[in-house]
Amino acid sequence: MSLFKARDWWSAVLGEGEEFDQGCLCVGDVDNSGTGHDKVVVGSYMGMLRIFSPHASKAGEGGQAAVDAQLLEVQLRDPIIQLEVGKFVSCSELLHLAVLHPRKLSVYSVSGTAGNVEHGTQYQLKLVYEHNLQRTACNMTYGPFGGVTGHHSLCIQSMDGMLMFFEQDSYSFGRFLPGFLLPGPLVYCPRTDTFLTVSSARQLESYKYETLAVATEAESRQDADLPVKTGGKRLTVSPDWTLVLGEQALDLSVPTFSHSSSSIFVLGERNLYSVRDNGQIRFMKKLEFNPSCFLPYASVTDGTTNLLMGNHNNMLLVYQDVTLKWAAQLSYVPVAMRTASFPELKGVVVTLSSDGHLQCSYMGTDPSFFSTPKVDAREADYEQVDAEMKRLQKFIREATRTQGIGSSTVVAFSAFLNGHYPPADLTGDITVSYNSPTGVPRVLQSRFCLPLVLVCVPSSPAKNTKFKITVDTNQPPVNLNSVFPEFAQKSEDKEGNSLAFQFLSGARVTVLASKTSQRYRIQSDSFEDMWLVVKELVQRFERHFAKQGVKDFRNSFSGPLPLQEYFLSVDHHFQLRVSAQQYQDLLSERAVQFRAIQRRLLTRFKDKTPAPLQNLDTLLDATYSQVMALAEAAEENRARLEEAFVRLRSSSHLLVLLLALWQGLTPDQTAILEATLLPLLQDTPQLGWEESCDAAVSHLLRTCLSRSSKEQATSLAQGGGAVLGLPRDTERLKKHITLLCERIGKGGRLTLASETNAQQQIPATVHSLVTPGEWRRAGRRDREGGEERREGRR
Repeated sequence: MSLFKARDWWSAVLGEGEEFDQGCLCVGDVDNSGTGHDKVVVGSYMGMLRIFSPHASKAGEGGQAAVDAQLLEVQLRDPIIQLEVGKFVSCSELLHLAVLHPRKLSVYSVSGTAGNVEHGTQYQLKLVYEHNLQRTACNMTYGPFGGVTGHHSLCIQSMDGMLMFFEQDSYSFGRFLPGFLLPGPLVYCPRTDTFLTVSSARQLESYKYETLAVATEAESRQDADLPVKTGGKRLTVSPDWTLVLGEQALDLSVPTFSHSSSSIFVLGERNLYSVRDNGQIRFMKKLEFNPSCFLPYASVTDGTTNLLMGNHNNMLLVYQDVTLKWAAQLSYVPVAMRTASFPELKGVVVTLSSDGHLQCSYMGTDPSFFSTPKVDAREADYEQVDAEMKRLQKFIREATRTQGIGSSTVVAFSAFLNGHYPPADLTGDITVSYNSPTGVPRVLQSRFCLPLVLVCVPSSPAKNTKFKITVDTNQPPVNLNSVFPEFAQKSEDKEGNSLAFQFLSGARVTVLASKTSQRYRIQSDSFEDMWLVVKELVQRFERHFAKQGVKDFRNSFSGPLPLQEYFLSVDHHFQLRVSAQQYQDLLSERAVQFRAIQRRLLTRFKDKTPAPLQNLDTLLDATYSQVMALAEAAEENRARLEEAFVRLRSSSHLLVLLLALWQGLTPDQTAILEATLLPLLQDTPQLGWEESCDAAVSHLLRTCLSRSSKEQATSLAQGGGAVLGLPRDTERLKKHITLLCERIGKGGRLTLASETNAQQQIPATVHSLVTPGEWRRAGRRDREGGEERREGRR
């Protein structure tokens, strides 16, 4: 038993399989007994409402104490979101219970009738009034809105950001929060007559009640006999003040027990904030744990506030501002907590867990009766100690010897095509985590390559094809059947001069070996599908001649580069991106039109006097059909865009390989070129391949592939890129890629060190070109036309 454990004064387990949350716990003299003693009211998401009057549990009572303390248990039809006790009935000073359901607000009176038999007092729950909500509720708050005295008003926040105000049994008005996305905690501050919430922008916002009340109604005031309308006006005014938190809030609280410490407390996911009524931060405490709930409960000294905080480590913490004063252990994670006063004990902490553990506890310690046992003064048996030492040393040697040997485990996984087209890459990464025999955690990472036979099968060679690529070697021709043994069994050419690969979801690729020279031709009707075969051919040639002991083997490509074939893939991908943007714009227009027609129809349907629809229903059906057709077309275009990007990646890989074979690039240079032409693994609506590739290619042309060191230094001094976005066409990109290939072909070398060297060797004349404050402006002026001017000077 922990020394600092929350002392269990009374506890109960509520139901089986029920769920509870932050607003499901309420404490107050709900039955208006007049003694000032609190009752505990608990509601669940299953609609169960329970009222307890706890008392000290005696030894051996167990669950009987919970049964004796229960005053009332009622099954309501709807889930209970939140409970509050206040003066919610006009012309009455008595306390009533407000119960918030997803689509209804109910106010009940709780009364007890003294019995004449041994059963004692019987309690009843009577409905006073209720409001049916046309919007799904999230949470609520109450208080003397507008500074009134004698009764409380209610404010409900809906899931779509509307604040609905109720004054007793009548609906007052509704207002929408500006810039709303997701509902946050809501609390009323009676000191300043303001409402506080944390928006989805992760900032604390304050709205004056007067500002909300004087805003013009979006709908005319309704008669008392008509059903409640929950229409509202979207606010065009700004909050009274805002405070950026940078994180989502779990709860808000405005203590009212002391006016000397006028603070607003915000419990974030990682921090605790104390804010003054004008929005200035008093303090912020960074939490080293995940909090679950909190409650400011007292002010011991002026200017300070004591608060309780629960966390996901089953701890109940007591803070005085930022100082931790006490910590106690709970048996569960609390989601709601309150303080209450009962006849036998005051200041009891009431906590509730998500699965229904209700506990009334206090914080204290138990005296320790532990006494140190007497030490046995017997003499040590040195022979036994020596034998134990030898046994331990033997165990250590065995563990050290077998530390590198672990058991082997085979894990099977499946690989499948992600679409009706060949993949752009057959490589993958695998990560294995395990514990060594000594308990040390280890992680291994490795890259694997799937076999080519998974995506293609042997086929008959094709003679007339659209695209052709020739790869040269410096060694005598080899038999293709020996290079591709898994395809040789079903090959029609037993001499090994030709081999064909039929992709499972693509074109046929044929490899022809020359009988008189060291040339190999790869041809197909699809330019992109040749990539995997060319890559596999080059790699297998290197492994084949490496096994034969050839050290000077080299693959080469004599050109010309198939840039026009490559640009076909670029243009196809770009056109699909443009189409996707057009579909998005058309969908937005039709959606706006559809909502406008819906509003017109709803206005007609709500009108007392029936009016002709004027073919609005026909227009609604036609607009709906257009929206559905556009959505289907956009989805089809999205699938085609994914396929086009995979094919573009294959084309880019093939172009990089041909450039490396053409100029004999090193692996580091090839990696730079691959990162330039393949900057993304997939397209996103915000960033696409065209603008990313153009920025990377332009950077190489300005730095390591520039014409002279002076030009390179000038480009670096005037550097600075614009915001990347979808270009108007691909002409600029294709021109830059062509220029990149030309400069590599003329001896340019790709390196990242030249940029650093150029920065260190910027001539003095470059520094005098522009002042430091004008560098970015000059860069923007020269960015678009710099390349064209340099070409004109040449």
